[in-house]
Amino acid sequence: MVVLGRLFRGARISVGCSYARPCLKSSCYSTDGDGSLVRVFDRNLKKRQRDRAAWLMREKDQLVDTVVENVLDRLEDCKRSFHTALCLGGSLGAVRRLLRGRGSIEKLIMMDMSSDMVRKLKDSEKDLPCDNLETSYVVGDEEFLPVKENSVDLIISCLGLHWTNDLPGAMIQCRLALKPDGLFLAAILGGETLKELRIACTIAQMEREGGVSPRLSPLAQVRDAGNLLTRAGFSLPGVDVDEFTVRYESALELIEHLRMMGETNALLQRNKTLKKETAIATAAVYDSMFATEDGTVPATFQVIYMTGWKEHPSQQKSKRRGSATVSFQDIQKHFGSDGQP
Repeated sequence: MVVLGRLFRGARISVGCSYARPCLKSSCYSTDGDGSLVRVFDRNLKKRQRDRAAWLMREKDQLVDTVVENVLDRLEDCKRSFHTALCLGGSLGAVRRLLRGRGSIEKLIMMDMSSDMVRKLKDSEKDLPCDNLETSYVVGDEEFLPVKENSVDLIISCLGLHWTNDLPGAMIQCRLALKPDGLFLAAILGGETLKELRIACTIAQMEREGGVSPRLSPLAQVRDAGNLLTRAGFSLPGVDVDEFTVRYESALELIEHLRMMGETNALLQRNKTLKKETAIATAAVYDSMFATEDGTVPATFQVIYMTGWKEHPSQQKSKRRGSATVSFQDIQKHFGSDGQP
């Protein structure tokens, strides 16, 4: 577990507790039995939230930068170079700023569903050091990827795909867009994210309103990530998880940080109104249950990292079931119970 320092101490106060997103069934990320799409998120609202985040976000966010660094570090483990890369919405600005030549990328395509976000990225390009990286910008939706098949060597998605209605479908489109032996790198928020805010919000709603309204968005569990990669058709799938604890002056400062990240609630069936007394009660419950000795309140962010490759004949493949020539019992007899021959 990593503890990050206090963020945005002077953040202005905003009222709301509808931003916690605990995990619901992973089926919310896929299609139902008859093949029709289960729509959970309002993508038009998410676009407006991304537009707002484009002008609220700060140049550097310690949490986002840490996640992006962890994603890009995986490129250093690859011995090959990636000529063309596609970066999907989420933390585009941090990815561009922290790339620093990793992956030997020559052409970078930055895509976001928010035109305001794309415009801000283009405007900030002049402030970056000259690295001879050809960068282009596209307004597009991850659910309908506007990219030709077999056209890119690398796809990076950092903190964006968890808002798609059909996560397996989006990942399948990413695989199709990759060239053979292309790499897919993604980071999404996991089901333990904002568990403190979820508890505080639920208690406050029960106390003030006598019930819990649908304010919570689904997030994948760690056990689902490997299945998602396999279902999307990626080879050599890899999954690992980090858990970060960020400390805030108050729950209201946490809400403001979520707004800056574009991570506020976008459920289709959300309750569009929030009583002021419920919001104040949420902040009070949060403080009473989770405040630390120094007066700050912690917030948990669970990040799931996914790695997958598009199939290629040069890749390692598992042997056919039943093709083994030595049994584990024989190995145990040879080495003994203490592991010594």
